Amino acid sequence: METLNSASDYNDRGMQRAEKGDYQGAIADYTAAIALDPDYAEAYYNRAYDLSEIEDYAGAVADYDKVIELAPDAAPAYFNRGMAKAKLGDSEGANADCEYARSLGL
Repeated sequence: METLNSASDYNDRGMQRAEKGDYQGAIADYTAAIALDPDYAEAYYNRAYDLSEIEDYAGAVADYDKVIELAPDAAPAYFNRGMAKAKLGDSEGANADCEYARSLGL
């Protein structure tokens, strides 16, 4: 049985699960990682990405918001938040995020 001791362990297993298409399991692992380290931007990013994969765009936007709070120069978070906003029908917000991501070099 696998022993997970750190937020990084949970994040890593979440990424492995996501690669296999187990988004619910991956999301649970990222949530566990965040519980252990509430400032772990990578776990929020990964969870947001997988929330988008299961079409929970509002949840994805909330997690991308947190990534941006923790890492304001994370261009991929702005871009992906823009994509999630587009799916929610917020074209103005989507355009603004994608333009900002581009200004950061994405």
